[in-house]
Amino acid sequence: MHDYARDLGLLRDRRFALLLSGRTISVLGSAFAPVALAFGVLELPGASAGTLSMVLAAASVPMIAFMLVGGVVADRLPRQRVMMTGEFLASAGYFAIGAMMLTGWTPMPALLTAAALTGIATALALPALTGIIPDVVPPDRLQSGNALLGLGANASRVGGAVLGGGTVTLFGGGWALMASGAMFGGAGVLVALMRLDRIERPPGERHSVLKDLRDGWREFRTRQWLWVVVAQFSLLVMAFEAGHGVLGPLLFKDRLGGPAAWSAFLAGEAIGMIAGVLVSIRLRPRRPILVGVLLCLPTALPYVLLGSDAPLWAAVAAAFVLGVCFDVFGVLWQTTMQREVPPEALSRVSSYDMLGSLMFGPLGLLLAGGAADVFGAETSLLACAVIIVVCTLAALLAPGVRNLRAPVAPVTR
Repeated sequence: MHDYARDLGLLRDRRFALLLSGRTISVLGSAFAPVALAFGVLELPGASAGTLSMVLAAASVPMIAFMLVGGVVADRLPRQRVMMTGEFLASAGYFAIGAMMLTGWTPMPALLTAAALTGIATALALPALTGIIPDVVPPDRLQSGNALLGLGANASRVGGAVLGGGTVTLFGGGWALMASGAMFGGAGVLVALMRLDRIERPPGERHSVLKDLRDGWREFRTRQWLWVVVAQFSLLVMAFEAGHGVLGPLLFKDRLGGPAAWSAFLAGEAIGMIAGVLVSIRLRPRRPILVGVLLCLPTALPYVLLGSDAPLWAAVAAAFVLGVCFDVFGVLWQTTMQREVPPEALSRVSSYDMLGSLMFGPLGLLLAGGAADVFGAETSLLACAVIIVVCTLAALLAPGVRNLRAPVAPVTR
């Protein structure tokens, strides 16, 4: 029988508590940003869906370009310091965008530069986060640790979606982005307070960046389950970036109630992710990657409903289902990577995972604006749903996805 009390015992560990607190506040800041940025940009004089696409792509492209560098840095330097640096860079970027919107000085080059800074911050912080978890959590409690981190992040997504939409409605996107910047700064301080043992490489192991990248690539490409699912997510994320980044806000702005209604949709998704934590703590599938990939199929449902002119309550309910599925997938995926990949290469492999998964995201953002103009937001959302289903079914054809088995956990009493 699985013991919830033992899982919650991780909270008594100071290092894990600080990691959890920092991650939770960081995600709260990032949950403010999408609503504030989307509606703040769309309210700028002369702004269009294409303007929003450009700003979002300006954050995504540097994130992808620097992701591999972030993985190498996180495997070479103390991951705590790398995470801290990423949080402070994100804080600076969102403060800058918020200040520009508040002052009314919003030249496109300055907006794009500040957005790019937030993308670089993400490229540093995320590979370090994946690698730092096994440094803090015992091996037999990795799934529980990932689930608890997911619980904090998902609670922040709920709070951020609700508070972000309310802040934008009452005070405007500029103040919401300033609040986001303050949260990233607070997260950086909490990460700085962690005390982790310095992990030293054996003498003579230091290599060039290219050698480190080649070694990380070897660890990545020799695991079929890993590269197949990353290929799946390269298309799936493209669809989600288009749907969540541009098409959804555009549809809600025109027809479904504006930022408050869009926040309700995002809150439904985030509440689903909180519910998914309870499932992910208890669920111990023998074939974790197979289960995770199958859970990607229902994530197309919100786009089907939005594209079919369904009522808002149905779209929010579908977003809840999406949240449950994505949370369980995320915990199974992170735990499997942390178990299967050597610790000294984990951040680099994670960076290849993120690079591959996100590499078509900017394309989705850039295509979404034009697709909405030509075909309409509803038809474009249906196309996103088709992409999600097709790429998921294709991933299920790989034996490595279907057959990878989790280690048998010892029985505890």
